[in-house]
Order: sequence, then C-alpha cells, then structure tokens
Amino acid sequence: MLVRQRMTKKLITITPETPVAEALSFMRQNQVRRLPVTNKRGQLVGIVAEKDLLYASPSPATSLSVYEVGYLLSKLKVQEIMTKELITVNADAPLEEAARIMIDNQVSGLPVMEGGELAGIITETDIFKTILEMLGARESGIRLTLTVANERGAFGKITGKITELGGDIITLGTFYGEDRSTGIVILKVRGLEETVLREAMQEINIDIQDIRHSSSA
Repeated sequence: MLVRQRMTKKLITITPETPVAEALSFMRQNQVRRLPVTNKRGQLVGIVAEKDLLYASPSPATSLSVYEVGYLLSKLKVQEIMTKELITVNADAPLEEAARIMIDNQVSGLPVMEGGELAGIITETDIFKTILEMLGARESGIRLTLTVANERGAFGKITGKITELGGDIITLGTFYGEDRSTGIVILKVRGLEETVLREAMQEINIDIQDIRHSSSA
C-alpha cells in the first residue's frame, strides 16, 4: 500500500501571514491538528501544529489584560512560529516508510509531495486506521494469534490447513517474535468453529498464543 492511497487529499492550507488565532480557529472548525503553510504560489513553506499555536499564546499567569492578550495574538503571524525545516514523504512511498519517518523524527504527520508540489498529508491517525483494517478490527470471525518458526513453508502450512478445512481467511498480519527465530501471525477466520481451528493448529504443531471470537464494531 502506498502513501497516496491513505493520505488526505482535500487539504486545508494557510499562508505565512495568517494570524495565529485564525489558524487555531481553522483547526478547531475542521478538527485537524496541523496545517500546511503555503506561499502565494502554492508552494509548501512550512507546517504548523496545534501545540505550536497553543504554546504561542500567553500564559494564564501573565499580568496582561484580556484586551492586551487579544491584541498580541492578533498581531502574531503563523510565519513566526511555523516549522520551516520540513520533513516530507513522497506520494509513491510505501505506507510503512511514512510510519518509519514519523517514528524516527518523532512527528505525528507528514506533508506528502508529488512532482515537487504538495499533494496531501499523512498522519498517525491514517496509519492507525490502516492497522485496524489490516487486522480486521471491524470484522467478525475467529481471531488467532500464533507463534510460528521462521522456517520455509511454515506460513503455507497454516493457510493451507485452514483452506483445506473450508475456512475463509479474511485478514492476516505478521510481526516479529521475541527473537528472529520466530514470528507472530495474527489472522481472522470465518467459516470454522473455534474448536476446529484449535485442533487444526495442534495437528500441524503450531503454537496458539490466543484464540477468541471477535465481533464486528
């Protein structure tokens, strides 16, 4: 899956001259936590997060009056607090690449570029939604968590056995085990009873960490 398939394409952008108070209002109205900043030519020049705008506001302990605080905020522009050293990702990058960049740089969203132009934005929420989809969190079925040896054919044994019994594998994900000699396989199956699946995994010597019925939500 590529970034372009999960990014937000309908962007709300602001200019460097946008007042901080107005930018914060845009965020709250549109329920977003960051806004790309573009110049008059539509070129990306920065990004501002909700926390940047909130930190820019005077402290409640300040001796300024409400009117003075409002005046200062009306004069403060986004260009004074926005992040200018941008970390971006290409629209054709794999989704896991975007996740890696976010984790490595401790950011929760990335502007997405295509042909040198701003094409969208990808956020940690988009990544979480994809994980939910991958693991079938909103699908009903029997959910199995298996410990599988890192050896040729182990994966095929599991899927082959379930198919042989007439089960329908609707989602499947693989993860690292405690060390690289094993892996964790999480799958969701329809069309088979829990007891049948448990016996089938025992028959092919696959260790079941967890098995349960999972309802759709």
